[in-house]
Amino acid sequence: MERHIAGMLQQIARQQDIVEIAPQGSAPKAAALAHVAEQYGYTYGMAYRTGFKNSLIQVRMYRDPRPEARVREAATITAHPQAGNRGTVPGLEQGSLKPLPEAVAAVAVLKDLITFDVMALYVADRRQKAIGYLACAVLTALMLVDGSPVEAVASGGAVALLFTVAFTVGATRRRKIAQRLTDAGYLAVRDEQGGQRFLRPGQQLPGHPDPPAA
Repeated sequence: MERHIAGMLQQIARQQDIVEIAPQGSAPKAAALAHVAEQYGYTYGMAYRTGFKNSLIQVRMYRDPRPEARVREAATITAHPQAGNRGTVPGLEQGSLKPLPEAVAAVAVLKDLITFDVMALYVADRRQKAIGYLACAVLTALMLVDGSPVEAVASGGAVALLFTVAFTVGATRRRKIAQRLTDAGYLAVRDEQGGQRFLRPGQQLPGHPDPPAA
C-alpha cells in the first residue's frame, strides 16, 4: 500500500500533467488511489487494462487546471505533510487503502467510472459479435469434416451460446453502472473514438480542450 501511494505521490510532487496508477488489477484499490490524487488537484481521466493477459488496471489522472483544484491541493499538502512517508493520507485509513467514512461515496463513484471504462474491452460491438459468431460457424464447418453432423452442430451451438451469454452479461452490468453514474449526477458523452464516457456537469474530457459530444 505504502509503495503504491509513495509512487503516485512522487509523480504528483513533480507536478506532472498526467499521473498513472496501476495497483495490481484491483478496481477498489485504483479508486482509492484516484481519490487521493483528486485531493492533490487531479481529475479522473480514463482506465484500461494492460500488462500480461490484461491483468493490470491502469488509471490515468490529469492535472485539473481549475483554481479550486490548486486550493484543494494546497490544503491537502498542509493537512498531510507526511503522506507517502508513513503519514496520514487524505481520505484513507492510515496504513490502508480503505476509505474513511467521509470518502466512501466518492471512492464508490470512482470505482464505477473505472469499471465502466475497463469493461469497454469486454462489451462487444457489432463487429466483435460478427467475428465471434463467424468463428462458431467456422468451428462447426471444421468439425463436420472429421465428425458427425450432430456433434459438430452441438459443439458450434454451445460455443455460440457462451458468446451470447458473455455479451449479454457484460452489456447488462455496464448498463447498471451507467445508471448509477447518471443517478450520481454524471453526464454520458462520447469521446473521439465514439466510446461512451461519463463526466461531471461542466467537465470536459481530460486532456481535450474542446467540449465532448453529447
